[in-house]
Amino acid sequence: MATKSLIGTIPRKSGLAACLLLTFAAAACNPTESRRSLDRLHPCSSSEGPTDALCGTVTVFENRHTAIGRQIRLWVVVLPSLASTASDDPLFFLAGGPGQAAAQLASQIRGVFRQVQRTRDIVLVDQRGTGKSNPLNCRSSASSLREMTEGSTAALARLRRCLEGYDADVRLYTTDIAMDDLDDVRAFLGYDRINLYGGSYGTRAALVYLRQHGEHVRSIVLDGVAPTDMRLPLFTARDAQHALDKALVDCEAEAACSQTFPQMASRIRNLITSLDRKPRHVRIVHPRTGIAEEIDVDARLVSSVIFSALYSPLTASIVPALVDRAEKDDFQGLFALALASEDAGENMSIGMQLSVLCSEDASRVSPAELAHQTSKSVFGAHLIGSQLDACAMWPKGAVNADYYHPVKSDVPVLVLSGEVDPVTPPVWGESVVRHLSHGKHVIVPSTGHGVVMTPCGNRVVADFIERGSVDGLDTDCVGDVRRPPFFVTPAGPDPAEGDGVPK
Repeated sequence: MATKSLIGTIPRKSGLAACLLLTFAAAACNPTESRRSLDRLHPCSSSEGPTDALCGTVTVFENRHTAIGRQIRLWVVVLPSLASTASDDPLFFLAGGPGQAAAQLASQIRGVFRQVQRTRDIVLVDQRGTGKSNPLNCRSSASSLREMTEGSTAALARLRRCLEGYDADVRLYTTDIAMDDLDDVRAFLGYDRINLYGGSYGTRAALVYLRQHGEHVRSIVLDGVAPTDMRLPLFTARDAQHALDKALVDCEAEAACSQTFPQMASRIRNLITSLDRKPRHVRIVHPRTGIAEEIDVDARLVSSVIFSALYSPLTASIVPALVDRAEKDDFQGLFALALASEDAGENMSIGMQLSVLCSEDASRVSPAELAHQTSKSVFGAHLIGSQLDACAMWPKGAVNADYYHPVKSDVPVLVLSGEVDPVTPPVWGESVVRHLSHGKHVIVPSTGHGVVMTPCGNRVVADFIERGSVDGLDTDCVGDVRRPPFFVTPAGPDPAEGDGVPK
């Protein structure tokens, strides 16, 4: 049962009150100050971030309305511009998940946005509930494969223990509140206008910031759009099925893949159906520890691994080969693929994720709608059950009805969608860009989740941020993007397939 909350139903704390909370607040509250205030941060130690970056904290009340009680120290990392005189509008990076900590990605972000850093600071803030900003973590200390196969009862018990141990009111970790936090950071660092890059859930955060603080936004990149009205996980199975269908069509179009793995669509469906009826009891060697374990592999686990692989065309290219082995009760490769992104999970705050999704999405999904949207997908309800079970017991914050209205703005916005993205496909980008009078939607073929990670996408993003406009933006490179060839042997693709599947 949802508990009563005042989130989003009453006016937010004033800008003056916010300033009183900030570290070194006296200087930050000077409304005439236009210079950057990076001197309020300190050089990062090696344990805090890149040693050529600047680190610090900004303190806010957990309850922004009452401005009393528990406070949160928001962790901030700034990658200073490499220019002798930096542009005065930095790039704020908003991480995905929800639950990913932006500041913890500083080293990777510096590599991806190297071109942007030549002229602008890059600001990374661990959103409340993530990273070093009062994290709502819920990690297991176990290194066993059995945790991956644990049932919902064990998983929910672990979540309840985590919930009881938090020094937090988890109802107060929704996106709208966090974006007011972000504006406090902007003011504290002395920036008047900023650029935003949001990836995945970060696109929702960016849109919410635009609605609440649009006067401070110069431009926005939305990469893999997850709008406020997405109602996760309602369309997860549908969108994943579209990405899987496209991958299998491309496999059929590639001679080596179609000959080595014929009729793969029906084979995947048969495998999942078979595991639904009877999970396989198998012996698996943990890819990290080398310890062999006896475990039960069910349809939920295999569905989740295939779904995760579809995020990237490169990992999707391995799926036919792994399914072929799984049909012979060899699931070793699937487990190796599942654990390949294990490190990324270490930078994911599950409690914050549930506070967002349970408050903003799951409560707006009906059982009848779920049954309809999952009925035609090979994934069925396997991708959504755990979230809905968790949301049934997770305390929820109140969200205003207008939170779900389209964000309308004349701020320049570059919307990016990967054609084969399994979780934020182009349909979501289309739903958002029609309300943005200076928006441009670029759909990149043969690309999954995260267009900026491709050479073409990276170049387009850097050019857009430098221009601050979609006018005259050169996106011709998207026509040259191809899906990588499929793996047909453990050594990789057939060399005869060249650069990948033709468009």
